[in-house]
Amino acid sequence: MDKVLASAAEAVARIPDGATIMMGGFGLCGIPENLILALHDRGTRNLTIISNNAGVDDFGIGILLQTRQVRKMISTYVGENQEFERQCLSGELELELVPQGTFAERIRAGGAGIGGFFTPTGYGTIVAEGKETRVIDGRHYVLEAPLMADFAFVKAYRGDRLGNLVYRRTARNFNPMMATAATVTIAEVEELVEPGAIDPNTVVTPGIFVRYILQGPGYEKRIERRTVRPARGGGWRAQPWWHE
Repeated sequence: MDKVLASAAEAVARIPDGATIMMGGFGLCGIPENLILALHDRGTRNLTIISNNAGVDDFGIGILLQTRQVRKMISTYVGENQEFERQCLSGELELELVPQGTFAERIRAGGAGIGGFFTPTGYGTIVAEGKETRVIDGRHYVLEAPLMADFAFVKAYRGDRLGNLVYRRTARNFNPMMATAATVTIAEVEELVEPGAIDPNTVVTPGIFVRYILQGPGYEKRIERRTVRPARGGGWRAQPWWHE
């Protein structure tokens, strides 16, 4: 089955207002840049976005926040986006903050069909409010529910026409588990190859989880934050805060 779409615009054309969408990546690394931009251009609204980060003000999920297309965010780290902060503090944007490890496991549980799991993370804090707690072997735990979505936007380094995906370095964070936890998974890739061109031993996301795939026309791959350190021989060298 050939799952290739011609463009990101075609991929998002049938996504309705009010949809819940998982968006992969870690910081600005491995984010589905083209799918986010296409969703922005289409103007789809009242979205619930499940993503580790909220992008920055003018890139990634940040562009959806600028145009008020997002109703709710379920995230772990949102500290790089001033517009996000403004909307959240003003009550314009609903936010569910989740500890990062719990966030990852909730998504994995959603993809694996697990109805919930107990974790010690968050016990005794606001994270545990309204949730079942239990003592197991003398330790306190909180029951967490799985996370699932209508759609998942994932970004991979290489994919074939059947949807088999290979990720590169940090981009592997969250993308593979999100691919399993949505009704419809749409993957964008830097390199689109024919079936058989990818060594089966290197496939991370099997094509059975991917409904559609497209080749992105270009990637900015922005660095979220730059720091510097002394270079050998004097002077300063720019270093990415995180990189692929």
